[in-house]
Parts: sequence; C-alpha cells; structure tokens
Amino acid sequence: MRRGRGGVDVVSDRVTVRAKRVVVALPPATAGRIDYEPGLPGIRDQLTQRVPMGSVTKTFAVYDTPFWRADGLSGQAASDTGPVRVTFDGSPRSGRPGVLLGFVDGDDARALNQLGDRDRARAEVESYVRYFGPKAANPTMTFDYPWDNDRLAGGAPIGFTPPGVLLRFGEALRRPVGPIHWSGSETATVWNGYMDGAVQSGERVAGEVLSAL
Repeated sequence: MRRGRGGVDVVSDRVTVRAKRVVVALPPATAGRIDYEPGLPGIRDQLTQRVPMGSVTKTFAVYDTPFWRADGLSGQAASDTGPVRVTFDGSPRSGRPGVLLGFVDGDDARALNQLGDRDRARAEVESYVRYFGPKAANPTMTFDYPWDNDRLAGGAPIGFTPPGVLLRFGEALRRPVGPIHWSGSETATVWNGYMDGAVQSGERVAGEVLSAL
C-alpha cells in the first residue's frame, strides 16, 4: 500500500487500485502484515505487534438426526473440561442432519493443532460423548478448522489486548495515518469483538472518511 499526495495505491498481485481514502477493516495483527510505503508511524507498528489473535478451532460432528433433542437436550453445553468446552446445536432448520458445533480454544486449541486430523476428531468426539451420551460416539462425519493454522487469519476469533497495551499504544488503534483509516470489530468502543462492534466501527469510519473528503 503506497500513500502519496494524491491518495493511496493499493497493490495486489492481480490489480492496483487508486483511491483518495482507504479503509483497512482487518484485525491489527493482520493489518500489520500489509507492506506500507512509507512505513507506518512507530506507535501504530508497535500496536500491531501487541494485539495477537486468539487460538480457536471450530469443530463439527454430523449425525443422521439431532438425537439429543429426543433426549430432552438442547445441544448446548459449557464446560471447564476440554478440549471442546462450548457446544451448540448447529442442525439446519429442517432438523436433518443433526449437527453438533463446538469450539476448542486457548491451550486446548494449541495442543490439538499439533495432532493429525484423526486424533483431533477423536478428542473432539470424546467431548461430545461426555456431554450428550454414547449416541454421540458415532457421527457420520466430522470436520474442524484450526484457525491458528490459517496463514492469512493467524488465529481467531479476534485480536485481544494484553494488560497495558491500550494504555501505552491505544491512541493508534483508530487514529488515521494520512489517508488510511482503521476499522474492524477490534476498533469498536462498544461490543468490541462482536458483530455489533463491527457494525459500529463501520459507521464510525464511514463518518471519518466523509468528513475527510
């Protein structure tokens, strides 16, 4: 991304786009991987080095039917024992197939990510069995997505700020750098990290750009 007097050139391997203003709606860590010419101010660069992505694996187990409903269960669980600590009923509205959706996070996700596909699936299904009984032991299909292993995402669901980061570097979180504006859920002032925050950040940055133009 090259900025000059006339605005910004956004250069990819396929196309170059010239604009008066640019909105970067990425987590700070991911935004920091963009090549900027000239480089960003030190405080912005330092900020992006200090807002890591979380560690999350999203898991699915598919069954012929949502058997847990017949057992009087919602399909939703929360536990202090991993690796899958949170689950939801992810079945389609039709009710077939039955889908259990779960999340593995933190240390559990980092440990699981070192395993092969089969060993990860085995550990995830063991969690479903613990919550919903032996019927959960034989899904017709399992699959997961370790976000930490996604080169472009670098983790999930959002970037988080360890203690002291916002006090020392927070002023650079939303402050534009010339014609470059920062958006995304991490920049929200309410519901940071959620869809509500993402919408708020979009409304805020749209106002910034309109004022600048």
